[in-house]
Amino acid sequence: MKEKLYTIPLNDAVNAHDECPFCVIERNIEHDWLDYVLGSAASYMETDTRDITDREGFCRAHFQKMFDYGNTLGNAWILKTHYMRTIDQMKQQFKSFTPGKTSFKDRLRKTVESDNAIGVWVRERGESCYICNRYQDIYERYMDTFFYLYKQDPEFRQKIKDSKGFCLPHFADLCQAADKKFSDKEREAFYQMVFPLMEENMQRIADDVAWLIEKFDYRNKDADWKNSRDAIQRGMQKLKGGYPADPDYKMNK
Repeated sequence: MKEKLYTIPLNDAVNAHDECPFCVIERNIEHDWLDYVLGSAASYMETDTRDITDREGFCRAHFQKMFDYGNTLGNAWILKTHYMRTIDQMKQQFKSFTPGKTSFKDRLRKTVESDNAIGVWVRERGESCYICNRYQDIYERYMDTFFYLYKQDPEFRQKIKDSKGFCLPHFADLCQAADKKFSDKEREAFYQMVFPLMEENMQRIADDVAWLIEKFDYRNKDADWKNSRDAIQRGMQKLKGGYPADPDYKMNK
């Protein structure tokens, strides 16, 4: 099947023969948006961009990655106006806040579920992230592209069948999307292919980790490492996604 512009990144990710092609996609998208937010194009100086970043903010993980990226001035500009909006909203929340009444029974409980307006406001802000939101929009389109190629391109289906499978979080997304994208017959065939694929590759990782442990036995000090040298990072990736051994993504000065 002839490649189209929107299918190239996904095909490239599958061709990378990684533990999960969607982890490849996720890393590439995240790097692209870090470049956009803080890179040499200086989008953080554009009023419309900073209006959105002020409103949506960034999650804890992406604040860390933005700090590691290395653009001190860019981060300072983003924080300056974001703080201005946050403080203004905080004042409004404080002004309209009325403490609720807690019953004696609630006070005796170790944990009390609360709809405290300030707590809700802070948590909602904590869950909002400019980069996460952009990633999610693009990720959903790649999910659509995956099922389009899987249905239309026999070569793509074969590459998935011959792949190392997926990390568990992205596999969960695939399974949930499959229920919407496939007919009953297509879904049954998909699961018949992908379940053995996942079992085989989860076992492969488990075996690599087990052999890594055996290599610490003095009796195996001269034995072949096989595929165990990077078993820790691959094992973590398979379970949770991402690349724990990746270095910090830095600004390209």
